[in-house]
Amino acid sequence: MTAIPGLTEQLSATTLLRFATAGSVDDGKSTLVGRLLHDSKSILTDQLEAVEAASLKRGQEAPDLALLTDGLRAEREQGITIDVAYRYFATTRRRFILADTPGHVQYTRNMVTGASTAELAVVLVDARNGVVEQTRRHAAVAALLRVPHVVLAVNKMDLVDYAEPVFAAIAEEFTAYAASLGVPEITAIPISALAGDNVVEPSANMDWYGGPTVLEHLETVPVSHDLASCKARFPVQYVIRPQTAEHPDYRGYAGQIASGALRVGEAVTVLPSGRTSTITGIDALGEPVDIAWAPQSVTVTLADDLDISRGDLIAPSGSAPRTTQDVEATVCHVADQPLTVGQRVLIKHTTRTVKAIVKEIPSRLTLDDLSQHPDPGQLVANDIGRVKVRTAEPLALDAYRDSRRTGSFLLIDPADGTTLAAGMAGDSFAAVETPEAVADDEGWDF
Repeated sequence: MTAIPGLTEQLSATTLLRFATAGSVDDGKSTLVGRLLHDSKSILTDQLEAVEAASLKRGQEAPDLALLTDGLRAEREQGITIDVAYRYFATTRRRFILADTPGHVQYTRNMVTGASTAELAVVLVDARNGVVEQTRRHAAVAALLRVPHVVLAVNKMDLVDYAEPVFAAIAEEFTAYAASLGVPEITAIPISALAGDNVVEPSANMDWYGGPTVLEHLETVPVSHDLASCKARFPVQYVIRPQTAEHPDYRGYAGQIASGALRVGEAVTVLPSGRTSTITGIDALGEPVDIAWAPQSVTVTLADDLDISRGDLIAPSGSAPRTTQDVEATVCHVADQPLTVGQRVLIKHTTRTVKAIVKEIPSRLTLDDLSQHPDPGQLVANDIGRVKVRTAEPLALDAYRDSRRTGSFLLIDPADGTTLAAGMAGDSFAAVETPEAVADDEGWDF
């Protein structure tokens, strides 16, 4: 492949946007993604030829762009999205990681997975059907995951004669609902994914709309997840001790900065021990630097020889998080086996994994109307609920509303390593008062 002069430098200077798509079944979500990739010239010739061949076999004259993302055989046979499909593409203005998530209610856990790291969510609505129950469900999940930007893509405008009143009514209803959930920014765009209206190119059929196309908005939306401006958090991944003649006393702590910036000379606290020291050196890509910021991978050296190992967290002494053994959180249950009160689990937070017990499941969230079902006793696949977990060792856990990186965790089955639930520490948009948890009587009580 011949290199394009200046392209590498151009792409390295662009920002990265992670975004997810969601929508009800048959709203045209996969078609939108396919159109976005096709019209932005982000697919290879052989990929397009494969889609054209598959479309002809199904009796379709035009290529079915949904096949660009619906890669599983079951997805193509049923015409639905089942698994999260990740696509990577770039324009001259920005690089993108796209997560195409399923629309079925039974695959809510897949949407949570795809949207958990997204800075923007595109929620599709069929212009003929308007805001439906699944639309509200997806808006609630986006709000729960603290996705900063939401785009309402009102699709299939060609089937309602590109009528502005239809779009305006849907946009007003969705915006009011999403705003009530605390979604900070909502942008509504009328589109036809099948015809390409307002996806990459402006539509000649909707001259009443003066806003951006989907791609233009994706290219220009402020990426407000500036990790470098957050409080510094450095989970230790590996301790480097060469013990060679050249470096007999070297002790470095390697890992990826989760948020914020670290500086040489800064006073830091190591958690959960609470011991303090001062940063004496930072190595990035083998070179000493005075400052490093998220998401750089670095090695840090301290003035004191402290007992630090994988899973410890280094943070500036003035803004270090509190440690706790009592974790209250909202979780999305992703395993087929249920999560029950009294269950023994492992909790993985950044690079630290500790034993824990589910002490209480105060409520299960009904996403249809955001009501709480108290004391469900267990959570099953796709359920979202509140849990109280007691850990064997303290965790330096931030609230999820303050940091999506250090406020999230996984619950894991200690028997086989299966991921049970994805958790978000702190309050959701509907906290519930619950009685004191009862002690575990089977010997794993913390």
